[in-house]
Amino acid sequence: MPRALLTTPETAVPALGSGGPGSHTGLLAKVVFGLLLAFCLTPWASPPLALALGLVLAQTLGNPFPAFTKKHTSNLLQFSVIGLGFGLNAHAAVQAGREGVLFTVVSILGTLVLGYVAGRWLKLDRVVTHLISCGTAICGGSAIAAVGPVVGAKDEEMSVALGTVFVLNAVALFAFPPIGHALAMSQQQFGLWCAIAIHDTSSVVGATAAYGSEALGVATTVKLARALWIIPVALGTAYFFKQKDVKVKLPWFILGFIGAMLLNTYVPATHVVGSWLVKLARLGLVVTLFFIGAGLSLKTIKAVGPRPFGLGVLLWVVISAASLYVIVKL
Repeated sequence: MPRALLTTPETAVPALGSGGPGSHTGLLAKVVFGLLLAFCLTPWASPPLALALGLVLAQTLGNPFPAFTKKHTSNLLQFSVIGLGFGLNAHAAVQAGREGVLFTVVSILGTLVLGYVAGRWLKLDRVVTHLISCGTAICGGSAIAAVGPVVGAKDEEMSVALGTVFVLNAVALFAFPPIGHALAMSQQQFGLWCAIAIHDTSSVVGATAAYGSEALGVATTVKLARALWIIPVALGTAYFFKQKDVKVKLPWFILGFIGAMLLNTYVPATHVVGSWLVKLARLGLVVTLFFIGAGLSLKTIKAVGPRPFGLGVLLWVVISAASLYVIVKL
């Protein structure tokens, strides 16, 4: 089992090599990487397209700058999320968050219980089962990164959980918008569904940005509120796994997002600057997804294994279908 997965607070990026510093393949990969990155900064690039370009690069030439993408992916995503806060109204966000509370509580508890039962049925390791369940229930890579140290997870176990969640994130980013349009979901319905059923914040924002600005606002607010559940879940994990002296870090960028939203709502003087920050945030999101896509290799996918991936798919399908039914029918 490979030990080379690079983890960030909001996503997991597999470590990839290039064709060698002096090889023609390595040089070509660097040139193509630069051209694709430049394209991601143009108005023609979208979050799904950026992810697709990164995936194509990873499967063909490979990521020539794994250290660079590792270093900047997490921070770029976090600053982008903060920037998106300047485009939201606090009153609307509170309403959206209030409507998503019940879904959040039920889906998190239901996913953790189902994950435990399904993990035993699949005869999976207890730690791997819990990591995949937490990643599905809360917010993907960030939840796994927070809970992993609590359960004393090994590198191999972290790799399996992160790889499973990351692959499903990529699928969701492409699959959810067409489903939303096919079912004629409203902006609010689609945003709420994505916040509940897609793992990482990056893919949630990417999918809803392609659907509409209202969906993006609802999804971002509900997803970040959901991310706060990392704290009680990590503490509960420490109790059930009999761990002591556990320290759980609050994702700081959530506070930045709230601050930006409050400024946009109550300080009109920030609107001009805020509009530019929102535009920069959208560009940052596109580049982030390109970096994420460039980090997913076939080697990483194969390393996950059928049973952990089966657990991840089962949990993801159940939470996606159940939340979709409730949102559309009720």
